[in-house]
Amino acid sequence: MASTIQALPTEVVYLITAGEVIDCFASVVRELVENSLDAGATRIVVSLWPQQWRIRVADNGCGMNLDDLQQAATAHSTSKIRSSADLWKINSLGFRGEALHSLTTLADLEILSRPVGGKLGWRISYGDGGEVVQVEVTAIAPGTVVTVSHLFGNCSSRRQGLPTAAQQMKAVQATIYQIALCHPHVTWQIWQNDRQWFTISPASTTGQLLPQILPQVRQGDLQEIKLEIPNPPSSCTDAINRVSTDTSTDPMNRVSPHSALNLVVGLPDRTHRHRPDWVRVAINGRMVKTPELEQTILSAFHRTLPRDRYPICFLHLAISPDQINWNRNPAKTEIYLNEIIYWQEQITQAINQALSISSNNLKEAVHTTRVSKLLKAAEAKGSYNFNSQNPNPCTDAINRVSPNSLKAVAQVSNTYIVAEHPSGMWLVEQHIAHERVLYEQLSDNWQLVPVEPSIILYQLSPAQVLQLQRIGLEIEPFGEQLWAVRNIPAPLQQRDDCAEAILELSWGGDLQTAQVAVACRSAIRNGTPMNQQEMQALLDNWQRTRNPRTCPHGRPIYLSLEESALARFFRRNWVIGKSHGI
Repeated sequence: MASTIQALPTEVVYLITAGEVIDCFASVVRELVENSLDAGATRIVVSLWPQQWRIRVADNGCGMNLDDLQQAATAHSTSKIRSSADLWKINSLGFRGEALHSLTTLADLEILSRPVGGKLGWRISYGDGGEVVQVEVTAIAPGTVVTVSHLFGNCSSRRQGLPTAAQQMKAVQATIYQIALCHPHVTWQIWQNDRQWFTISPASTTGQLLPQILPQVRQGDLQEIKLEIPNPPSSCTDAINRVSTDTSTDPMNRVSPHSALNLVVGLPDRTHRHRPDWVRVAINGRMVKTPELEQTILSAFHRTLPRDRYPICFLHLAISPDQINWNRNPAKTEIYLNEIIYWQEQITQAINQALSISSNNLKEAVHTTRVSKLLKAAEAKGSYNFNSQNPNPCTDAINRVSPNSLKAVAQVSNTYIVAEHPSGMWLVEQHIAHERVLYEQLSDNWQLVPVEPSIILYQLSPAQVLQLQRIGLEIEPFGEQLWAVRNIPAPLQQRDDCAEAILELSWGGDLQTAQVAVACRSAIRNGTPMNQQEMQALLDNWQRTRNPRTCPHGRPIYLSLEESALARFFRRNWVIGKSHGI
């Protein structure tokens, strides 16, 4: 039988390879923009002409000289790695050298570039396979301009199989948003059909940039923390050895024994979403798909949000490159991360820290729109001057306080605890604050205690009996249609409605659901009077919880009104004399 296996022609191989890297407008933009960022660009302009299948990306990066330009579009040419060992020291967004070459296979490619400090700029047009077909001197500022024209011009079927132009532009926008979050210091200008589409201004942190991408989220709705964490114990020795033995001066090849974690979370008492579409994870400057880390984030927010609501969370890990295998798929969005359990533990601890209430993350923000509008109205009417040596005394007060800085003052309607804080006044709802305390105690120590006499329940279905057994209760038949419960959750043993509580637990849900139900039933009821000592004890216990901002059902527990806001509303920042008309 004659052999039917034959090597593919080179041009077919190039088309297949190009199709893995370049499959739509967004992938072209992603590849070109990542090259700009690797070149150190701080300003990137992306111009799109979807009907003409043309894209241009201009940047102010380091640029290329003539020799590099002539080599840039050849197959797998790159300045970012030299050997197979470098694949484990990747600190750049690109490293395969296939993007520009793939574009020459699928489109017309032209690059203008001038290196920083260079006297001349060059314009080069490339033919199929990355060969240089035209070279000329051109006037250009330091940086690079890449123009891709007639995309998929030689693959008409590819164009027909793509989404509509509007859908592709939406994908481009999402791609740029993702990259901008990872590189907040960059200025972005996006044009479509010679009209400015949108811009993204640079910010010092991702948390300050995020409201530009999610306009419905205010700066005061977010909490951002940055932590330096050690590499996993199993890799620290290797990393230190590499640092000590590596004599290279190239920072790309250095391995740090430490990693960094940057976390931006939407505070659960202020903002959340209907879908888990804003649980984002980035590693070393690129957004990636990591189901394990995304699930860790969702688990950390469990019982802090209302039912069927999801958090806003952006996690950016700057990890030693020897912990990552980037070479898994063409878009580099799927990676293999070493020591995944270690990173999950670090992420959980970071989220708990971000959600806690302390002097380090206390927000100077009014929580409700009604109070915010009231203050704005007062500010608009007032025209007082205030000269102070301390421009922001509230911030100094916050920095001096301890985590247990709330002082119980009074009780309103036997429901709300009025608390004095060095930065203002807080209003705490007593029932759900106590519910949060009890829930976390039950989560840490789910204790069942024997009860004598047994609690007798009537007419339980088999599903109810199985549910009570599932959460650890000892239950056995006690007669016709009767069941005896021999042990109960510890918080219920002093309650008169213990039977009703057990019946409630029998209706379904996992152990956490049962813990929430027990906490809710055991918490102090609204309408219950409390003395000063009881209120203070509750405030202290509540502040020590891991997630003090919301109850296990996701309701906000407290409302804060800062001293600066009170001063503006009552117009206390006046100059002596003017207030009397002098």
